[in-house]
Amino acid sequence: MSPDGPAVSLSGVTKSYGEGRGVADLDLEVAAGELVAVLGPNGAGKTTTVELMEGYRRPDRGTVRVLGLDPIRERRACLPLLGIMLQEGGIYPALSAAETLRLFAAYFRDPEPPGELLERVGLADRGRARYRHLSGGARQRLSLALALVGRPRVLFLDEPTAGMDPRSRLLTWEIIRERRSQGVTVLLTTHSMEEAERLADRVAIIDRGRLVALDSPTHLSQAAGQGLLELETVTGLTPTRLQEVRALSAVDEVSELGEARYLLRATEPARAAAAVTALLAEGGPQLRLLRVGAGSLEEVFLDLTEGPS
Repeated sequence: MSPDGPAVSLSGVTKSYGEGRGVADLDLEVAAGELVAVLGPNGAGKTTTVELMEGYRRPDRGTVRVLGLDPIRERRACLPLLGIMLQEGGIYPALSAAETLRLFAAYFRDPEPPGELLERVGLADRGRARYRHLSGGARQRLSLALALVGRPRVLFLDEPTAGMDPRSRLLTWEIIRERRSQGVTVLLTTHSMEEAERLADRVAIIDRGRLVALDSPTHLSQAAGQGLLELETVTGLTPTRLQEVRALSAVDEVSELGEARYLLRATEPARAAAAVTALLAEGGPQLRLLRVGAGSLEEVFLDLTEGPS
């Protein structure tokens, strides 16, 4: 196990299922202490990709290394270094939250104290509750605690905030950031663009079994926003004023977003911004927001993927 090099590495990995293909010639490296969000439509191959890293799937071709180890051939050395949070399953429904966490802690040589961890995920007052009686959000938080109890160096999270209320979601994000700041490598599978934007150092978008994008959320959004401007006014544009904006030579297209918000496309966004500002200064309505480069991670996702397969 080498301290140097990436924490997770996939090189030329292919995994097929009969006539279908899970992933094809996939290359991906995740640095130690990095948080990478894996996005993709249903059936795109993201679950297969993560299961290859976890050692639950054997690639047909290519190599997978986690902390320098083959997660299948060297599983006994690799598995104690991993924390895996699943959406559901694997927990005895009749056990209490505290009993479940103590049971999992017994699998490791140096676990985190179960009581402290239960408190950290906000379940100290639910420790005696049976798993089957916990809400969906509480089950998710217990699953997170189970993934953390062995002090993992690589943490795999599958839709970690699914079913959570806003307060629990923020707590979970705080815990994930905390672990990342401690040097834990995190692979996060999510359908939430907000979650990916807020947490990830980089986003990996997978479609039809191939890696179609890998960059920071900011860079991906900026690329999507090239040639776009977001316009918001206090009262909204009158039909006449809207027509005048559309007639500006610097503006190529205007789309109404509702609630006095508009999306403008322009070959030269800076010139378009100046022209729109000058036009509204002549007689309103008052400008509330004009943002150049109005792209989003969701736009990137929709542009690069083909939908469920």
